[in-house]
Amino acid sequence: MTQYAHIQQRAYDANMQLPKLGLVLFTFGNVSAADRTLGVFAIKPSGVPYEDLSPEKMVIVDFDGKTVAGSLRPSSDTLTHAVLYKHWENIGGIVHTHSTYATAWAQAQRDIPIYGTTHADHNTVDIPCAPPMSNEMIQGDYEYQTGFQIMDYLEKKGMNYEEVEMVLVGNHAPFTWGKTAEKAVYNSAVVEEIARMAYLTEQIRPQVPRLQDSLIRKHFERKHGPHSYYGQ
Repeated sequence: MTQYAHIQQRAYDANMQLPKLGLVLFTFGNVSAADRTLGVFAIKPSGVPYEDLSPEKMVIVDFDGKTVAGSLRPSSDTLTHAVLYKHWENIGGIVHTHSTYATAWAQAQRDIPIYGTTHADHNTVDIPCAPPMSNEMIQGDYEYQTGFQIMDYLEKKGMNYEEVEMVLVGNHAPFTWGKTAEKAVYNSAVVEEIARMAYLTEQIRPQVPRLQDSLIRKHFERKHGPHSYYGQ
């Protein structure tokens, strides 16, 4: 057992949930799990099929994106994870997938409108879609800049990363996060299902109105408000 074994196991377990939940095809995704005390995170190695993964293969990286331990190259999205961990001190897990419906909304460069109570159970706002990066950012340190693209857009929208734990990156795909890797995976599954529901809703009724504010507040607050009563 090494000092990183606990986060390698957490990262492995979380990564293995992605194919089970239908959120990835082949190697189209990654999860990381952080240890704030050690100042590092464990992340999936780049391009390794899920069936070939093991806890020991999870790569340990610091919050500057430098590999600390591991014999494999970390995910190509590692610098995006590193930027978010470095600047958002209260997150412990990050997920990036190319799940079908959420990615379709990202490719359409559209926020996912809040149409129903399933969405309101998790967010009181549309799921934001950051605009595609500029040519200069793309031609620079692309993955590093992706982290800032996410942070800057949430700040521009006046959104708190601890309240809105999911975002689409225009022309790219979704990123989610949470206090743990498990919560980040949960959020990844949620954004995909909300994206699917919103797409189907617009097919049935193209001019559908957004959910009324009273229902948004009721459904969010019964789960997350000071007087929440959902669950045991």
